Amino acid sequence: MQDRYGPPGRVLALREVEAPAVRDDEVLVRVHAAAIHPGDWMVVTGRPYLVRPMFGLPAPRKKTPGFDVAGVVEAVGADVTGLRPGDEVFGQCDGSCAERVSVSPRRLASKPSNLSFREAAACPLSGDTALRALRDAGRVRPGHKVLVNGASGGVGTFAVQIAKSMGAEVTGVCSTRNVELVRSLGADHVVDYTREDFTRGERRYDFVLDNVGNRSMAACRRVVAPGGRFVPNNGTSGGRWIGTLGRTLAALALSAVMPRQGRPFVALGARADLLVLRELLESGTVAPVIDRTYPLAEVPEAFRYLERGHARGKVVIAMS
Repeated sequence: MQDRYGPPGRVLALREVEAPAVRDDEVLVRVHAAAIHPGDWMVVTGRPYLVRPMFGLPAPRKKTPGFDVAGVVEAVGADVTGLRPGDEVFGQCDGSCAERVSVSPRRLASKPSNLSFREAAACPLSGDTALRALRDAGRVRPGHKVLVNGASGGVGTFAVQIAKSMGAEVTGVCSTRNVELVRSLGADHVVDYTREDFTRGERRYDFVLDNVGNRSMAACRRVVAPGGRFVPNNGTSGGRWIGTLGRTLAALALSAVMPRQGRPFVALGARADLLVLRELLESGTVAPVIDRTYPLAEVPEAFRYLERGHARGKVVIAMS
């Protein structure tokens, strides 16, 4: 938990607290595993500073990090139907790095039967983000050429697989050490950014999803085919005041006047999208990639690793 913004190692501490109260329209979930991502880092650190009004002033309203969750329902509110104690679930909530959380059933679905709790916890937010990027922002169709910059990261590993499931020809951009991983996920082409700049190549794409922000938006738009779109989806890069919000706001403004500039989007965690993701996972079409797993007591160290920006897939927090 945390009472103030700052570096994870300084502001996060393990505490014993009472189990959360469960309202009539909520369920109580015993957490088996959680996962963290760049959005959690922003909430913990309060950076960029421009987002602090959304998270709470002068201190964060959200005291426990984590959005992704997988666990077992322990209790249900009086108005809840469709879930009962003992059900294994996965989804999104506020404060998943805890032993128990209360959450709306609209943000949960039955855990994919072929996944462990740790594997399931790695999927909800990054999988939903990749799904919405490709389906809604990119409007990807069979035969489309898709480029994923940051293909070895949390969102990128899902985006490569989901794009392939949509019938797209996929190019993944990553570092040398991740080339084989991205190829194993089904990418048709892999660009090693330490040796080649994808924005200077001759290949053109119907959709470019940028999870890194290491190339200018103008350069990224240059490789978009007529009728295609480029959408930035960045995490923790940028300055302490504006961070990647400047890039996001610029993309939003330019999308109104530049045909190849797609509008930024937000992964809403809708249950309907979670069900689509579960179907992809249960069929084996998509599988999570987990880089490291940390116990609950080592959440600060997990954030320090995430902050380095080199995680392959997801960083998971295990409760047992």
